[in-house]
Amino acid sequence: MGGMKLSVIIPVYNEQGTVASIIDRVRQCGVPELDIIVVNDCSSDGTASVLEAMPPSDDLHIIHHETNLGKGSAIRTAQGHVRGEVVVIQDADLEYDPVEFPRMLQIIEEDKADVVYGSRYSGREILVDTFWHYLGNKFLTLFSNLMSNLHLTDMETCYKMIRADVFTDMTLQCARFGIEPEVTAKLAKRDLRIYEVPIAYKARRIDEGKKIGWRDGIAALWYILKYNLFS
Repeated sequence: MGGMKLSVIIPVYNEQGTVASIIDRVRQCGVPELDIIVVNDCSSDGTASVLEAMPPSDDLHIIHHETNLGKGSAIRTAQGHVRGEVVVIQDADLEYDPVEFPRMLQIIEEDKADVVYGSRYSGREILVDTFWHYLGNKFLTLFSNLMSNLHLTDMETCYKMIRADVFTDMTLQCARFGIEPEVTAKLAKRDLRIYEVPIAYKARRIDEGKKIGWRDGIAALWYILKYNLFS
C-alpha cells in the first residue's frame, strides 16, 4: 500500500505575512499527492489579495468566507471539499512544520492507524513556550483524557491526521477553537486506532499574532464536557 492523497485544510484569518509561505511548505513536505484547501475566514488584512494572486493549480482550492466565523467553521466548510483519502489540519502561521506529514501519513498508509495525532509534548525539540500556556494545554489534555478514556499527551494539537471517510462523516458543530476537543471526543466514541507521534513545534507569542487566549481555554473545558458526556 502507499501513495495516499493527503488533503491539507488550512484555515486562515489575517495571515498575509505567512499564508504563501505555509502553502509553499506544504507543497515541499514530501507527500507526492496533495489536495490543499485554504479557507480564508474573512480576513481584514491583505490575506485575500495574497491568495488571489497565487497562480491557479490543481492541488490548490481557495474558499472565502463572507463573514468571520472562526477556525471550527472554516474546517467545517472544508469538509465538503476534501478530495484526498486522508485529511490533516494545518494552521496558517509557522508554529507547525508540514515536514512531519510523511511520517504521520505512513502509519495510516501501512494500515496501523485510522488517526494520527502529532504531539508537541512527547519528546522532540520544542521552542520553549510560556509556562501558563504549557500548563493550560496539559490540564485540558488531562481533563479530555479523563472524559474520553484516551491516553493522549497533546489533545489541543493542530496536527490531527484522520482517514477522510472518518473525517467527512463527522458532524462538527464548534465555530472557534473548541473544534479541537470536539474532534477528539467524537473520535474517542468510534472504534478507531489512534496513534500519537512526537513533532517539532515553534510556539508563537501573542505579540506575534497568536489568536488563542485564556477565554478559549475556559470554553474548551465546557466543550470537553459537552461532547464527551452529552452528545
